[in-house]
Amino acid sequence: MKHMNKMMGALLGGALMMGALALPTVAVAGNDKAQMKVVIQVSDANPATWSLALNNVKNFQAATKGEAKIEVVAYGPGIGMLTADSEVADRVSEAVDSGVKVAACGNTMKAKNLTKADMNSKVDIVPGGVVEIVTREMEGYSYIRP
Repeated sequence: MKHMNKMMGALLGGALMMGALALPTVAVAGNDKAQMKVVIQVSDANPATWSLALNNVKNFQAATKGEAKIEVVAYGPGIGMLTADSEVADRVSEAVDSGVKVAACGNTMKAKNLTKADMNSKVDIVPGGVVEIVTREMEGYSYIRP
């Protein structure tokens, strides 16, 4: 009888251990339903970098079937990407039309004497580009800098 109790205890303990080991896997698998979120920094004056950032946006949208939250934040030398006469202005407008938030840094605009009229009419203006990026990261967004 003592031997039987030991055997049952061992089996029960083993079953509990296997169940406990499975819990982290189940918890991780449950995160598949979470919405992907990404913030893309553009702080480079190079139009090739602007195109790369917009290519990242388009590819990310395609890979996530349009289900991801995407924000592009331009500041410093990258602010030129978001001006009305930028060589990528049409692509920026297309990104906004497809659901991407595109934000210009108000601090940079002020430093460069740019007004809302100078900017692509579809972009948002945020007080500070870096603060916007950090805020998004704190909200769980992944950070990309092309």
